[in-house]
Amino acid sequence: MSTDLPEFYFRIRDNGAMVFRVDTENRQRRIEMDQIAVVNLNKDEIKPHGGRALEDSEIKAIRDWMVQRKSLLRMRDIDDIHRAVDHLNTTAQWVQSKASDDQLEEITDALLLAMHDLRSVLVRKKADRLMKK
Repeated sequence: MSTDLPEFYFRIRDNGAMVFRVDTENRQRRIEMDQIAVVNLNKDEIKPHGGRALEDSEIKAIRDWMVQRKSLLRMRDIDDIHRAVDHLNTTAQWVQSKASDDQLEEITDALLLAMHDLRSVLVRKKADRLMKK
């Protein structure tokens, strides 16, 4: 099993990750993880942990992970939006066919305000794109 483990483990956080070096080459043959850095994706920075200096190979591995992670997060963002469109469609169907008057009373104002806000932003952004052309 130890040959299948990656050299680094990234513990995901809200804005990045904590980076650990994975070590299985010890007397007990146990998995040990030594924290080597903290990554902030928003600031695009790598901070070594515990006063250590990172090797070039460690920095390269972390930078590669950062590129992959940002790509994954961008894909998830657009997927979430596609799911929101699906939810709006299923919500319209629910309102049309199943919702009771009490249920509609509970959600109508909040949903109308959220949809109005979204529509306003979408119209403004579309106008901005058209003006650029």
